[in-house]
Amino acid sequence: MTRRLVLVVSLVVALCATVVATATADVEADIGLEIRLPLPALPLGPGPLYPLDNYGPRADDNAVLRWSEQSLAAIRALKTGPTINARALAIVHTAMYDAWAVYDAKAVGTRLGGSLRRPEAERTDAYKSQAVSYAAYRALLNLFPARSADFRGLMTGMGYDPDDASTDPASPTGVGNQAAAAVLAFRAGDGSNQAGGYADTSGYVPVNTPDQVNDPFHWQPLRFVDASGNTVVQKYATPHWQNVTPFALTSPNQFLPPGPTLRTLLLLDQEVTDTLLQSATLTDLSKVRAEYWADGPASETPPGHWMLFGGAAARARGYTLDQSVKLTFALANAELDASIAAWNAKRRWDYVRPITAVRHRMKGKLVLAWAGPYKGTRLIMGETWHPYQATTFPTPPFPEYVSGHSTFSGAGARVLQQFTGSDLFGARVTVRPGTSFIEPGATPLLPAVLLWPTFSMARDEAGNSRRQGGIHFPDADVHGRNLGASVGQNAWTKAQTYFNGTAGG
Repeated sequence: MTRRLVLVVSLVVALCATVVATATADVEADIGLEIRLPLPALPLGPGPLYPLDNYGPRADDNAVLRWSEQSLAAIRALKTGPTINARALAIVHTAMYDAWAVYDAKAVGTRLGGSLRRPEAERTDAYKSQAVSYAAYRALLNLFPARSADFRGLMTGMGYDPDDASTDPASPTGVGNQAAAAVLAFRAGDGSNQAGGYADTSGYVPVNTPDQVNDPFHWQPLRFVDASGNTVVQKYATPHWQNVTPFALTSPNQFLPPGPTLRTLLLLDQEVTDTLLQSATLTDLSKVRAEYWADGPASETPPGHWMLFGGAAARARGYTLDQSVKLTFALANAELDASIAAWNAKRRWDYVRPITAVRHRMKGKLVLAWAGPYKGTRLIMGETWHPYQATTFPTPPFPEYVSGHSTFSGAGARVLQQFTGSDLFGARVTVRPGTSFIEPGATPLLPAVLLWPTFSMARDEAGNSRRQGGIHFPDADVHGRNLGASVGQNAWTKAQTYFNGTAGG
């Protein structure tokens, strides 16, 4: 049976993305020339795939990369949020680094310093692999106990006894177990409230309700139907995160961004116009980018995405275990600090998301925008506008400014540039036809290749994709990239002190 695809060639006026008119709520009009092409039935795929073309996980990955991938798999399965994931990745990779440092001539760990340093004869990949594996295993058991069977399976598959709880510093098992225990003890009271399920400890109360916009400049929790068919109301995810102990930041305000510049209703409407222009001009490629970078539920989320890139860079360059553990340690901790800095800004400004701004400011008016799956660009009522997102996840559950994606990406790109000594990346992802999770079977029409010759290009595409998807305004993206770069450089500088042995305990 043949599936037919409607391609809408939209007539878009560059300087005006909205058409204002008085109309009833049931008014909807097609705009543009329709070209109908026969399209063979396509398999409904899961959307953009996580592994990178050429540089995805390999059977010969070293122990650090294998446990990094295991961490990302747990994050995808448990659908934990970006801040929680940034912290978890930092803990796992710090535990591995601290265990590895015992077998280095000058590096010191973050918690035990150089107190467990082993003799030169033991500085082999076999010892290091065993030590970092026990460290990662113990950390993951604490962070994601629901996935313990997966972690045990990897341990046994690597030839290690998952029940060996030795703390003997003369054995790599004991080193790994001790390193993890010290990191976990330090993080137990770091302000994240892990013991309380990461519940808010700051007493945040939203200004707006799902049914009433009391202040158009503030975040509004939305009511929607989730993937399980349940009606839910959004709850701000980890509004207390600015209180989490950072890796290198001296304060969550250390690199505080300037805040949204548009603070009048007239200027807010300019942001709305930009959002609608992005929506009305969506193409197959911009849709693919918006979906690839969405990093929502069931993904590794933005901090994990950059850890995935870190693994790709390590494979592309043939990095040893020693190089991999240093890279992922610096990268994961930069992502932790990015989460703290970004969520500090989100809490400080509590800024409105585009979905609320468009629906509130354009209520009762016709707007030209993407009208929903398979509908293309049409005139729709402003209060019905929806970002290019699944209806079961209309927009992230926290304020808009600054963009977490842009901050995580700015930090990740900076650490990767510094560690590799170059901006060159050379990675790509091929998205198969019809594998969209928003428009399955139809988008993209042809295979789409996302190619990032440089880390900077990946960073910029990540930020831009959030505007294309209707999730962020320009200020949040640009300021987020700058914030991330500062945070990443700061974390990189701090990591060097552990690598060269000059850091305190």
